[in-house]
Amino acid sequence: MWVNLLLILVLLICAITDLKSRKIYNKVIFPSLFLAFSLHLFHGGWERLFSSIEGFFMGFSLLLIPYLFGGIGAGDVKLLALIGALKGVSFVLYTAVYMSILGSILALLILIWGKPAFSNLKSLCYYLIHLKSGLKTSFPFEKKNLSVSYPYGIAIAGGAILQLLLEGSVVLW
Repeated sequence: MWVNLLLILVLLICAITDLKSRKIYNKVIFPSLFLAFSLHLFHGGWERLFSSIEGFFMGFSLLLIPYLFGGIGAGDVKLLALIGALKGVSFVLYTAVYMSILGSILALLILIWGKPAFSNLKSLCYYLIHLKSGLKTSFPFEKKNLSVSYPYGIAIAGGAILQLLLEGSVVLW
């Protein structure tokens, strides 16, 4: 029970800070991680602590490669590692599946309704019209519109909450 409450609190804080400033703060992650390891050791002994450490490394490894290629921030990696430390390997794997789906949906929505999408579409139309007319034009897309970022912490939090709901850990009524 305490694990779920801590997880929900951390997810709420991280989602809000990621929305506002595009950052997931270490001052939220590291104390929560220390608390997770300590409470698992206190309530379940060495076996629960080792299970928590396994979950931590699984969550960490799932987002390490996207981080190394610059696709996501370090805070996202640490948040998923914390989720693994709190809930274990199986939970973090399911969370990763759901966060991927939610992240994809979020990215599509941003591409469809975001301002850069309309600007890029307009530039592409002008480019094609000029190309058909035989005019040489420059690259049709504005450089600033080619790199759109969004708070992936929202997808991570959504995936974890969805997994909590599906496993029946959180009752809404």
